[in-house]
Amino acid sequence: MPTVVPRLRSPLRGRLIICGDTPLAYRLADELSTRYLQDVTVIVPSKRRNHGPKITELPRVRVHEAAELDDETFRAVHVESARAVALVSNSEVGNIHAALRVQELNPDIRLVIRMSNTGLGNRIRTLFNDCAVLSDGAVAAPSFVAAALGDLPPSHVRVAGRTLYVAHRSDRVRNVVCGLADTRRPDGLPRLLPVDQGRANLVLAVADGARTSLAGPPIDYRPETTFARTMRLILNRRLLQVVVALLALIVVGSAALSLGDGHGFTYSLYLVLLDIAGAANPDPTLSAPAKVTQVIVTLASLALVPAITAAAVDALVRARLAGPLERLRDPISGHVVVVGLGEVGLRVVSQLHDLGVRVVCVERNEDAVGVPLARRLGLPIIFGDATREETLRTAWVGTCRSVVTVTSDDITNLEAGLSSRALRDNVRVVLRLFDDDLAGRVHRNFKIPVSRSVSFLAAPAFAAAMMERQVIGTIPVGRSVMLIADMPIGAGSELDGRPLREANLPGEARVLALGRRGRPRFDWDLQDGYLLIPGDRLVVLATRSGIGHIRTRTTGTSDSHGSPPPR
Repeated sequence: MPTVVPRLRSPLRGRLIICGDTPLAYRLADELSTRYLQDVTVIVPSKRRNHGPKITELPRVRVHEAAELDDETFRAVHVESARAVALVSNSEVGNIHAALRVQELNPDIRLVIRMSNTGLGNRIRTLFNDCAVLSDGAVAAPSFVAAALGDLPPSHVRVAGRTLYVAHRSDRVRNVVCGLADTRRPDGLPRLLPVDQGRANLVLAVADGARTSLAGPPIDYRPETTFARTMRLILNRRLLQVVVALLALIVVGSAALSLGDGHGFTYSLYLVLLDIAGAANPDPTLSAPAKVTQVIVTLASLALVPAITAAAVDALVRARLAGPLERLRDPISGHVVVVGLGEVGLRVVSQLHDLGVRVVCVERNEDAVGVPLARRLGLPIIFGDATREETLRTAWVGTCRSVVTVTSDDITNLEAGLSSRALRDNVRVVLRLFDDDLAGRVHRNFKIPVSRSVSFLAAPAFAAAMMERQVIGTIPVGRSVMLIADMPIGAGSELDGRPLREANLPGEARVLALGRRGRPRFDWDLQDGYLLIPGDRLVVLATRSGIGHIRTRTTGTSDSHGSPPPR
C-alpha cells in the first residue's frame, strides 16, 4: 500500500488572497486550503453564481463579494497584511490593473498573475517588486501532448542553463540525471522517484544536441512530392479554361487568316501571335476576310491577356494560402488532429510540431488566437464544426494517431470525441473536460482516456508560486504532474548544516542541481556529503506534496505536531 504522507501547514504568516471567479480560482483555492492547509480569501462578484457556490464550500476559505477590484475591496480583505495575492481572472488587463492597485497598498506583497501572453508577462513582471507571471495554458499543454501520443514524449524544460527532457531508459539515452518514474506497476499507477533508481523506466536526462526519438513517421519533404502538389494547385480549373480558350483562338485565327489571304499556316500563325501580343500592324493589302480575322483576334486578345494574368495570380495565391489544406486531398496517416485553436490548442499544436509530429487543425472560428501560428507553421486548418462527421473525415480521423479536443466548451469536446469514435472505434481520444465527475463517467462508459482540466493541471504551479517558491517547470507523468522548483536554504532551517543527500525524499523530491551561495552558476555534479549553508539554492524535482515538504524543511519549520516530515 502506498505510504500516507501527512500534509503540512505552512509556518508563514498572512492570509492568501485569490481574485477571480474562474475554474483556476476554484482549483487554486482548493489546492491551498486542502493541501497546504492555508487560510484563503477569494474575491468573487457573487457567492451564488458561476463558481461562487463551489468555492464557498471549500474548507479554510472565506469568500468576499465585490463587483470591482478597487482600493476599497482590497482594504476590506486586509491586503496590507496579506502574504500573497493571485490574480487569475480571464481579463489580463484587469489582472494588471488590480496588481498595480495591490502593490500601492502593500509594496512587499507577492503577486502571482495569470497571463496567456507570456512575452508581455515577462515585461510586466519587471514592474513589480515580487511577482510571478504564469500561463495556465502553457503549464497544462505538455499533459495533453503526452496523452495525444499515447505515451510520454520527450518533454523538454529549461533549468539552470541546461535543457532537460524525459525519455525511456530503453532508448539508451545519455547524461541521465535521475530516474523519474516506474510506469510498469500492475495497478497502472506510476511510482514516482523510486528509491531504486534502476527500476525507473522513465528518466530525466540532459540534452546534449543529439537527436531524440520523435513520435510518428517523418514528414514527407521529398522535392518531387512538393513539386507535384504545387503544380496541382497552380494548374487549377480556371487557369486551364483560359489556356484552352487561348489555344483555340490561336488555332482558329491562324486557320481563318491562312484561308482568307492565301498565306501558309506558319505565316498566319506568326501574324496571329503578334496580334495577340498587341503588335498588330494594319495591312491595307490584306483581303477583307483576313482583315476581319485580324481585328477579331486583336480585340479578343485585349480581353484574354488580363484574364490569363488574373488566373495565374489567383493560382499562385491559392497555392500559397491553401497549400497545407490541399495536402489533405491525399490520404495521410499517423497524424494528430487538434480540435480548437484557443490558448491551449495553440500550445499543443506548437509542441507537437516541435516534436516532429504531423498535425491537422480543426477550428470553427477563423479569428481564433492560434490560427496565425498554425498558418505560420504551414499546418492544415479545417474551418468547420468538429462535431460533424464530414468535418472529421476531411481531417482523416479514420487514419490518425489521436484526436485532441481542447475547445473551451465541455459539450463540444465530448461530442467531437464521440463523433471521432463513430468514425473509428479504436482511435485515441483526449478530451479537455473541467467537470471531474463527468470526466470519470466518460472514462468508465466510453473508455476514453480523459485528460484533466487545464485548471487542474495548472493549479499546483500557481499554488507553489504563491507559497513564495519559484516554479521553473512542470513534467506530466500519466495523470500526475511533477514540479521543478528553486528552493533557497534559510538560516536555521532543518537542512541548514545538513548533508546534501538528506534533502532527497524518496517518492517525493530529488535534488537536480545545487547553487552555492555567492556563485552565479549551478553545480550539476552533486556531492552527497556537501554541507548546506544559508543562501544555497536547490533545484528540486518534486511531487505536489513533496514541494510542500521541501519548502517546510528549507524554511526551518515542522508540521503542526512539531515533528519533521518523513524522509
